[in-house]
Amino acid sequence: MPPSRLSDAFRAHPVHLQHNHLDLESVREVPDSHAWPELDDYPSAVTVEDSNFDVESVPPVIDLTDPNAVKLVGHACKTWGVFQVTNHGLPMRLLDDVESQGRRLFSLPPHQKLKAARPPDGISGYGLARISSFFPKLMWSEGFTIVGSPVEHARQLWPLDYSNFCDVMEEYEKEMKQLAGRLMWLMLGSLGISKDDIKWAAAASKGESGGVCAALQLNSYPACPDPSRAMGLAAHTDSTLLTVLYQNSTSGLQVLRDGAAGWVTVPPLRGALVVNVGDLLHILSNGKYPSVLHRAIVNRTHHRLSVAYLYGPPTNAQISPISSLVDPNHPPLYRPVTWAEYLGTKAKHFNKALSSVRLCNPVNGFVDVNDHNSVKVS
Repeated sequence: MPPSRLSDAFRAHPVHLQHNHLDLESVREVPDSHAWPELDDYPSAVTVEDSNFDVESVPPVIDLTDPNAVKLVGHACKTWGVFQVTNHGLPMRLLDDVESQGRRLFSLPPHQKLKAARPPDGISGYGLARISSFFPKLMWSEGFTIVGSPVEHARQLWPLDYSNFCDVMEEYEKEMKQLAGRLMWLMLGSLGISKDDIKWAAAASKGESGGVCAALQLNSYPACPDPSRAMGLAAHTDSTLLTVLYQNSTSGLQVLRDGAAGWVTVPPLRGALVVNVGDLLHILSNGKYPSVLHRAIVNRTHHRLSVAYLYGPPTNAQISPISSLVDPNHPPLYRPVTWAEYLGTKAKHFNKALSSVRLCNPVNGFVDVNDHNSVKVS
């Protein structure tokens, strides 16, 4: 019987990682365990106040109240696979509260955070990035994952004072679920997909509980004594339909841009949210929308915190190229796959997971924009 919940899907594919007891905020030099090869394309992260960005060379910023939002979202998905949104409906007060509670969590002593350690076969709790097992060096970051209510782990962290953390995270999850559903239909609508085409997505738009699965990921990137030798989060694509990220005022998120541009920093804008295409939307679009390869870099002076909302279909729903995007000249590039199955494939093959479920190579000049087989990610 296939997994019916996100937690069940992760339980079926355990990842064994040694919890890192190193307090990254206290070290004065990068230890060998965290020392990555120096990269020429790896500038230090900067704060938004310190940098001026050319709007033509970075992912677009879309006002969700714009009457042309569907068209703008479609163009951004096709050309970048990532964009930022403003006027999204989440109050600044809530964004500030989420960041404050995240910093409160990560400021705890290491031994206290480890009381809420994520088990190998679990999805919720404190620990290293699950992709760490694919790399020989550790990353300059720590994370905390929430699926549903955070109360169980919050009680372990703050036995007498956990309610504020839970209230803020649960409010954020509720607001994000509404926004992610809205963004999903902007993205699907830009492909010409209607609510009659995908039953589970239609259920999600009605607020039915069986429509979608989601997780909230808090990421901490402490200031680093030598940013050129450390990696916050290694290059990867997301195994989602879409991901919505709040990164506040310190940059660090970079996306891979085809051609000479290489790695491009996504400039932080106060109150804005970053939206990126995930692997499952790439499959649904039959390769038209790239699941953007992205990474997080660190800096010498600022402790960066980000909050990612990972949004996907029911874990047992079949995901395959939409029939309206398939014809004799554009055959389906991918076989049907459930999110649960794809998570297992990603756990085994990492950034080659999409290639492993591909049915055929593109024909007649139709390019699968998400073929990262030749991309060096470490």
